[in-house]
Amino acid sequence: MRHRGKGVKKMYRVVDFGQEKLGIAGKVSALEYDPNRTAYLALVQYQDGSRRYILAIDEMTVGSEVVCEDGAPVKIGNRAMLKNIPVGTEVCNIELQPGKGGQMVRSAGTAAKVMASEGKFVQLQMPSKEIRRVVAECFATIGKISHPEHRFEDYGNAGAKRRKGWRPTVRGSAMNPCDHPHGGGEGRTGIGLKGPKTPWGKPALGVKTRNRNKWTSKMIIKRRKK
Repeated sequence: MRHRGKGVKKMYRVVDFGQEKLGIAGKVSALEYDPNRTAYLALVQYQDGSRRYILAIDEMTVGSEVVCEDGAPVKIGNRAMLKNIPVGTEVCNIELQPGKGGQMVRSAGTAAKVMASEGKFVQLQMPSKEIRRVVAECFATIGKISHPEHRFEDYGNAGAKRRKGWRPTVRGSAMNPCDHPHGGGEGRTGIGLKGPKTPWGKPALGVKTRNRNKWTSKMIIKRRKK
C-alpha cells in the first residue's frame, strides 16, 4: 500500500470475534488497549477456566458478566441471534454468515440499529445510515463498540503518525506533470481538471466503485447518503 511502511512492532492479540463459547458465561477480568484496532479489548474469564479476548463494549467494566447464546438476555455485552433481539436495539460485531464470526460494525464507537424483522432476515441500519438485510440466524453483540472518543483524538506530531506506520504523503499538485495528473503549473495553481484523479488517471472523488453485479446488492434496501 502507498505511504505505508516501518512503524513500531506490535504484538497481535487474537480476538474471538465470534465468541465461540456458546452458553458458557464469562466475567470481564481486564480492559486493555490494542495497537491493532481503534477499539479496546476485554479479557473474559469463562466458567470453564479458559480466557479469550473480545471487543470491549461501551459501558462495559471489569467484573461485567457476558454470555453468548441464541436467546441471551438483552444486556450490554451479551451476544445473541438477531432474530431474538428486540427492534430498536443497538448492536455491533455482526455476522454476515452464520457461524463465521463478527465482520461488520467493529470500529470504535460504532453501532447498528435493529429496524425490523421479516421472516429469515432482519433489517439493520448501519452506522453509514445504509439499511440492509442480514440473515436472522446471525449473531450480534448488544451495545456499541468501546472508545467512542477515538474520532476526537489528535496525533499531536508527525512522529506519532510515523510510529503508526504512515510515511510522508506528497501532494499531487506539488509534483511534475510526468509524475501525477495534478502536477505542473506555476506556484499554487489549481489541478486544471473537473475532479481529482489518482496518479494513474482514475477518478478519485465522488465516483461509485461498487460492482453493480455484486451478489450482496440485493441485501441493501437503502443506500447510504454521502
